[in-house]
Parts: sequence; structure tokens; C-alpha cells
Amino acid sequence: MIAAEVLAILETRELGMGGSMVKALVRLARPRDWAKSVFIVLPLPFALRAGATIEPVGFALGVVAFCITASGVYALNDLRDAESDRAHPQKRHRPIASGAVPPKVALPYGVALLVAGLALGFASGHRAVGDLLLVYVALNAVYTLGGKNVPLLDVFLLAAGFLLRVLVGCALVDAPPSTWLLICSFWVALFLSFAKRRADLARGKGAEERPARLGYNAGFLDQAMGISVGITLLSYSLYSQEAKVFLPGRELAGLPFVAFGLLHYLRLASLNQVMVSPVEMAYGSRTLQVCALGWLLATAWSLGAL
Repeated sequence: MIAAEVLAILETRELGMGGSMVKALVRLARPRDWAKSVFIVLPLPFALRAGATIEPVGFALGVVAFCITASGVYALNDLRDAESDRAHPQKRHRPIASGAVPPKVALPYGVALLVAGLALGFASGHRAVGDLLLVYVALNAVYTLGGKNVPLLDVFLLAAGFLLRVLVGCALVDAPPSTWLLICSFWVALFLSFAKRRADLARGKGAEERPARLGYNAGFLDQAMGISVGITLLSYSLYSQEAKVFLPGRELAGLPFVAFGLLHYLRLASLNQVMVSPVEMAYGSRTLQVCALGWLLATAWSLGAL
């Protein structure tokens, strides 16, 4: 019914300019942010090395389910923030704020994405995936309805989204998450969330002044990011030593790449040279991409896959 309503509205609207409405709806879904789903895949090599099995179709369904559910969350969040986004120098170009997607389309579109994502999650063959997606939607509802205006709560809610992706990855291979994996993932997620607020503060225009209004300043955010990096590196080092999945003598092969990438990001942020979200940094920074590739190869070697 919801999908049919969206299609009916699209059919009665002039698309013009080569289907601008369709393009705007794709932009509203924020497919670039699907890169965050790499957190779903992160537990996979460690779980497989420990003896877990993967069912490719079910795993793919789970990843797609999270991406589509996240797109529904983004669409509904943009719908609620449309008025404030219009006063922002960059966000005013978002599909709803700019008028490219009217609210009467955005609302059923966002709900349709949520329904489709949740349905795929429960169809993945892993009930826990659907349950975790429901938790993700609930946490984002708290964030959208006011949680993002509460200092620290906003950051923890953002971090929870990354952590839930890790849990979904574990659920898709029926592997219980290790304590060390959760600790590492949590502090990496906190780092990325603080980094997002630091980038907002560095831009310092329009609605991006929200971090300052919430009581954040550069000193606190730099310190919080530094603490997050330190605990991440410590927990990753301990995990590498304690986990039985690594081959003897190769346990710390991936650590230098993790350290270099995090410290590189921290250095640029402290110099006010990071003015985009962590996702955009991942797309645009060759240094971070090389670090990620190096970590992947080093980890594969330490697990005996190379």
C-alpha cells in the first residue's frame, strides 16, 4: 500500500529534467552512507577463522536490509529537519529542504524503505537481524525526536548505530561477539561520532554550529577523540594477543595500519582540516584508503588466509 502510494504520486508528478524526482529520491536514500555497512563485514574474517559458517544469500540479504533500513531512517530524519536545513548553506540542497522531494512523497517513501528493510532482515534467516534492525530504528527515533540535542547522548546514539552493525554481522554468521570485539567496535564508533561533531564544529556555519550550542568545543572534542583512539589501540592490541584466531607471531600485523589511520585522522581534525563527515573522509582520503587496504592484507596474513 505505501509503495503503491509513492508510485501513484510519482506518476502524477512531472519528472522533467531527465527524471529529477527519481534522482532526488536516490539522493534522499543517501547510498554513499551505505559504506557504514562495512562494520557488518568486519567480524566476518575473525568469525570464519574461528569456525563459523556463512550462508551467502542470507548474509547478502542482511547487509542489504540494513542499508535500506538506514535509508528509511535518513529520509524520515531529513523530513523532520527540513525547515532547519533550509537555513543551512549546505543542507539546504538536500532533496526535501530544496523542494525536490515534497513531504507528501518523502513520508511514505521513508516508511516504505523501513518496511522493506525490516522485511528483508527477518527474511535473512536470522531472527536476531530483524530484532537488531528494530532496535536501530528505535534508537534513531530517539535521536531524531530530540536525542541529537542532548550533549553526549547524541554521540552515544550515533555510536550505537555502528555497534549494531557489528552485532548484525555476528548474527548473520551465528557467531557470538567476543568481548574484545565489542570493546574495539564501541570505541571506534565513539571516535567516529566525536569526529562527526568535530567536523561540524570546524565548518562553523549555520546549523553546523549545533555542537557549540550543545556545549561542545574544539578542546573537548579533540580530547574525547584522543581518549577514544588510545582505548581503541589498547583494546585492539589486547584482542590481538588474546584471540586464538591469529597465527603465532603474526598477531599484531594489522596494528600499525590501525594506529596510523586513526592518528592521521586525529592530527587533521586537531588542525581543523577535517570539515566533512567520517564517511566523506573515507571516500576522499587516499591515506585512509591505503591504511584500510594495508590492514585488510595484514589481517588476512595474520589469520593465515595469505
